[in-house]
Amino acid sequence: MGVVTYDYENTSPVAPARLFKAFTVEAPKVWPTAAPNAVKSLEVEANPSSGSIVKINFVEGLPFQYMKHQIGGHDESNFSYSYDLIEGGPLGDKLEKISYENRFEAAAGGGSICKSSMKFYTIGDNVITEDEIKALIKGSEGVYKPVEAYLLANPEACN
Repeated sequence: MGVVTYDYENTSPVAPARLFKAFTVEAPKVWPTAAPNAVKSLEVEANPSSGSIVKINFVEGLPFQYMKHQIGGHDESNFSYSYDLIEGGPLGDKLEKISYENRFEAAAGGGSICKSSMKFYTIGDNVITEDEIKALIKGSEGVYKPVEAYLLANPEACN
């Protein structure tokens, strides 16, 4: 098994606290509403807390039917959260899991900066390239960008 680490930053006009809520505790409500062309539903085992499993079901016609995340933890005071993608989605027969650590920080002039650190755990001698990683990030924007747009259009959401 090999491990490839990739760091990524993205800016947003939305405040860190609202993004944090939209991507953690309020995700089961927000994602299907904000991204109905991508997300059919989210199923959360118990409370969305450390160790819980979240199953994200995608709409028909997308490359993946579902994926499962195992929550690592949430830190609301620092607007950070971690999880592992453990099943489905882009894992295929090449990746054992993908670990994510995300943090939303306040940006100068308002909005936020999302800082993500990803670790790709390959199976056997498989290799993941930077182009493949960038394609996975682009695919995740199918949820991130609609959620961001939803928060901008609905200022009362995730406060």
